[in-house]
Amino acid sequence: MFSLRGHVAVVTGGSAGLGLGMARGLARCGADVALWARNPERLAAAAAEVSAVGAGGAVLPLACDVSDEEAILRAMAETRARFGRLDSLFANAGIARVRPLLETTLEEYRRQNAVNFEGMLVCFREAARQMIAQGGGGKLVATSSTAAVCGSPGLVSYSATKGAMAAAVRALAVELGPHGIQVNALLPGVFRTNMTSRVDQIEERYLPKMPSTFLGTPRHLEGIAAFLASRESDYLTGTCIPIDGGISVAAY
Repeated sequence: MFSLRGHVAVVTGGSAGLGLGMARGLARCGADVALWARNPERLAAAAAEVSAVGAGGAVLPLACDVSDEEAILRAMAETRARFGRLDSLFANAGIARVRPLLETTLEEYRRQNAVNFEGMLVCFREAARQMIAQGGGGKLVATSSTAAVCGSPGLVSYSATKGAMAAAVRALAVELGPHGIQVNALLPGVFRTNMTSRVDQIEERYLPKMPSTFLGTPRHLEGIAAFLASRESDYLTGTCIPIDGGISVAAY
């Protein structure tokens, strides 16, 4: 179960944090993994880490800014040239800016939208194009957020982009289903990553609101990434799966 030998996966934002956790999970199950991210140094380190835990699959690091459509096209062409096919794509790259509404500019919103939502849309479009051409279906997975369904002060722009991702996933599941392509989203909550390390007193702020007694780490994405890429998830599509220690269901 969850064997991914011969499976080719792309993880955007795969050089750190949640994306790196997903990539490790895919590699542990034998997948070939293309890591797309902006920072070449972090990409090289991530590729070495994923290769070290992998079960025989290849790892391909590719510099790609998903807010740049031409960069996505190039990365997809390089992935196809190396592996010859594509079976899953995890649209994980994202950015967040904490800003009250009265201080929010359209420029800040558009930058977040370009990376979070438009980047996902173009990546999914190109992945679907490849999957349809080769036949056999495939898996598309978006990293949305609990911010898509829960209100948080200072995150109106970020929440809007993540909500758009969740809505698009439902529409795409219907549109791409006839091609055997399943489309789902993950809704992560608060995780310990390099990005959240800058948040003061993160445990004191969030643990009292959570049924869980601990904060997640990227390793908690490994198993669910493998499942969503595998044939075992073929009957799951159009869903938004919270992976958040229960914070989105807590009423206190």
